Amino acid sequence: MNNLKSLFDYSFSIVILLLSIFPLLVFSLLIIVTTKKSPFFKQQRIGRNKRKFYIYKLRTMKGEYKSSITTSKMEITPLGRFLRKYKWDEIPQVINILKGEMSWVGPRPDVPGYADQLFGEDEIILTVKPGITGPAQIKYRNEEELLSNHPDPIKYNDEVLWKDKVEINKKYVKDWSLGKDLKYLFQTFFK
Repeated sequence: MNNLKSLFDYSFSIVILLLSIFPLLVFSLLIIVTTKKSPFFKQQRIGRNKRKFYIYKLRTMKGEYKSSITTSKMEITPLGRFLRKYKWDEIPQVINILKGEMSWVGPRPDVPGYADQLFGEDEIILTVKPGITGPAQIKYRNEEELLSNHPDPIKYNDEVLWKDKVEINKKYVKDWSLGKDLKYLFQTFFK
């Protein structure tokens, strides 16, 4: 699994980086103009074997990013809404892939306080590199909307979404195949 997946990750990352360099430059300039801040945002996440690393994204908010659970739509810039809708804000994570911290497909790396608290059979999720996309991300691609429409988003995330994502991610790790990874990538790019 690891050699084939790593070869695919690095090869696909180079292609995507080359294809997206011009749009990334344009988006970066627009972000600087609209937010007066660096176009890149980094946040600590939990990766493989509970190792902490910084995930990179394009900045989509004027203020400081908290988490998707507490983000209000008012903080997101108009350009940020566009970037999030089409997942352009995630493209800088190609750097995380090239650094060996992430994969294209896998369980989404979470902020401290979630993935690093997994134990027992749930820890299987932490035996693989986290991914930009995967079956849980596809199922909950409208997670911010789900959370913003709930009266207690933190409770809903902790008691419903997080538990379901853990089950989906455990199944992903146990049943991994390159064919399934390609299917998840296709679903991500074309939905």
